[in-house]
Amino acid sequence: MADLLPLRRNRDFVLLQTGQALSTVGSEASGVAYTLLVLALTHSPAKAGLTGFARLIPWVLFALPAGVVVDRWNRKHVMIVSDVVRVVALASLGVVAAMGRLSFAQIPIVAFVEGSMLVFFNIAEIGAVRSVVPTPQLQRAFATEQARLSSVYLAGPPLGGFLFGVGRSLPFLVDAVSYAFSTGTLLAMRTPFQEEREEIDTRKLRAQIAEGFAWLWRHTFLRTCALLFVGTNFAFGALELTLIVAARRQGLHSAAIGGLLAVWGALSLAGSVAAPRFHKLLSMRTILVGSSWLALTIAAYVVEPNVFVLVAGTAPFVFFNPTVNAMIIGYRVAIVPDRLQGRVNSVARSLALLGLPLGPVVAGLLLGSFSARTTVTFLLAGFVVLAVVTTASRSIRTAPSFVEVTEGAGS
Repeated sequence: MADLLPLRRNRDFVLLQTGQALSTVGSEASGVAYTLLVLALTHSPAKAGLTGFARLIPWVLFALPAGVVVDRWNRKHVMIVSDVVRVVALASLGVVAAMGRLSFAQIPIVAFVEGSMLVFFNIAEIGAVRSVVPTPQLQRAFATEQARLSSVYLAGPPLGGFLFGVGRSLPFLVDAVSYAFSTGTLLAMRTPFQEEREEIDTRKLRAQIAEGFAWLWRHTFLRTCALLFVGTNFAFGALELTLIVAARRQGLHSAAIGGLLAVWGALSLAGSVAAPRFHKLLSMRTILVGSSWLALTIAAYVVEPNVFVLVAGTAPFVFFNPTVNAMIIGYRVAIVPDRLQGRVNSVARSLALLGLPLGPVVAGLLLGSFSARTTVTFLLAGFVVLAVVTTASRSIRTAPSFVEVTEGAGS
């Protein structure tokens, strides 16, 4: 451990994080702008939810094939192609919007393309981190990545709201530029993004996916976490749309809505900074069970239906969530063989994110017929179920620690 280079001096890790920081700022800015744009054009929460669905459903459709692709092909090339496609897609939407010739149908199409490329990029990036960071530093590296995500979530939504207020095309044009910058940082990196392959796996796609699925399914702790995260991600997807629509109904303008979302980013950033200390002080079970019960604080909004109360009610869970994410991702990446990184991570992500695209759709339908207060009441009931199941889970209770599994692997 004494000979390990600090992450801040790891050139390729810093390049990777810098490129992704800027591109994720752009992505978060355009993410808010998609919803604001649809609401401005159609005044329909359901259509806004459909656009969110289009941006997230690629995780369900493409995560498993993407895992095979990034295990078979050069991960860096996959990431570069994904960025270039996103540059073209976002720039096209921005140009059409600037010309005043935008129709609703174009918005979910571009959202779908951007979301699809994110799937391939993200699955490849997880394996890339393992290539540029030594195994003992993986959980800290992913905690750093959570901090990066939280930082950009702090900056992205208010930027998106501000840019949208200046001009509807600006958030999408800025996002296109951010992906171009990410491409440049990838080209500057020198470390190979995967180990040398002795031979290329030529089996059929289904057989290769099945191998990754079988590996994850045999590991009961990771399997349980992936399944529990289905519900958590569903709720997150629903909460963001609920907050935006509730804020609109409460009379807040786009910049103020971006500011509310930025509070979530600030809380997540603070939680990311604290994550390494939580990893040292608390067991994995304590972290998982504790975070599940913290989610019940959204009940505050049911008592007092005000968007500021909703943000405050989600604060404990949002603060602790980066600790959970960094712990699970670092644990998984550390113990999965390099040749299976893409497939196992894609299976885990596809399971965990299965509920994410459904969240905005269900929330949009509920918000079209009911109040935000009723919508949050349904979400609260779901969080109660998740907390009980997490607390009772035997696989979470008996899972070996990160230190135990990495020492067992000879790290």
